[in-house]
Amino acid sequence: MQFLSEALLLSVIGGGVGVMAGALVTAAYSQSRSWAVVVPPVAVLGGVLGAVTVGGLAGLWPAMRAARLSPTEALRTA
Repeated sequence: MQFLSEALLLSVIGGGVGVMAGALVTAAYSQSRSWAVVVPPVAVLGGVLGAVTVGGLAGLWPAMRAARLSPTEALRTA
């Protein structure tokens, strides 16, 4: 559970930072062209959900692998 929680937390943080960076670049570019700044909420939600999905799937394999180990085996291989 710890691996999966950690992967999801990092995905949410990374997705949020990525969406903010994308919105800032979009705003800067649109300002330089004298366009209206438009960042659709669906794009923000899609970016964060995409990052969480990928992070969750990437964290699922090590989480399942760790769950199969006994505590003594996990300590011995650490």
